[in-house]
Amino acid sequence: MTTSDLPDELEDAHAQWSRRHGGLNPHGSIWVSGWVSLIDACAKPLALRRISPNAVTIFGTAVTAAVPLLAWAGSAWLLIAVPVVVAAAVLDGVDGAVASRTGTTSRWGQVFDSLADRISDLLLVLTLVVLGAPLWLGAALGGVMLLHESLRATAQAAGLEGPGAVTIAERPTRVIVAAFALFLCGVEWTARKAGADLLPQLDGGVIAIGATSVGLTIALIGLGHLLLAVRRRLA
Repeated sequence: MTTSDLPDELEDAHAQWSRRHGGLNPHGSIWVSGWVSLIDACAKPLALRRISPNAVTIFGTAVTAAVPLLAWAGSAWLLIAVPVVVAAAVLDGVDGAVASRTGTTSRWGQVFDSLADRISDLLLVLTLVVLGAPLWLGAALGGVMLLHESLRATAQAAGLEGPGAVTIAERPTRVIVAAFALFLCGVEWTARKAGADLLPQLDGGVIAIGATSVGLTIALIGLGHLLLAVRRRLA
């Protein structure tokens, strides 16, 4: 689908998303374009009811806070936590779309949304620790993620326009790592509940360590990518 094929209202949503994300073109990827369309569809009824975007942000963070609690509960709750993570990720985009639709975009709203995103990131790391990852490994992952976002924010304060670079370590990847770990732990619990023990060495702790290690590797690569991009843009 090309830009000209989109309804005016949807095309405006794509343009608003581009402005909120440093001029990135959502039409460059069918996945991004589809994601923006989904976010706008969810935001429309909320905007019509004049729901505050900050209220959506708070609700999304509260939903994310339920994820480590579900991980702690274990058993079938692990599988229930997966759609909860996805719902929280959707809400993370809906607040900005509601602000754009209602004309309530503000600098404070951007700061508040960024703060909520960092809290959500750390809650996802906490989920991996609850699943069985060592605290030091979770702390390393959380620290590198915060460095990634701090570098971008500092560069923008120094005059960088836009995100600098879209790395492989952005928020969608963080959500995917946590959701995948929860899903595998849930499948492992279900298999053992059914009497199947195909991989006796594979338990929740091993899965959590593996997922956290993968997340940390991706975060380090993303941090290096962003650092090089910022250095090149601000030199």
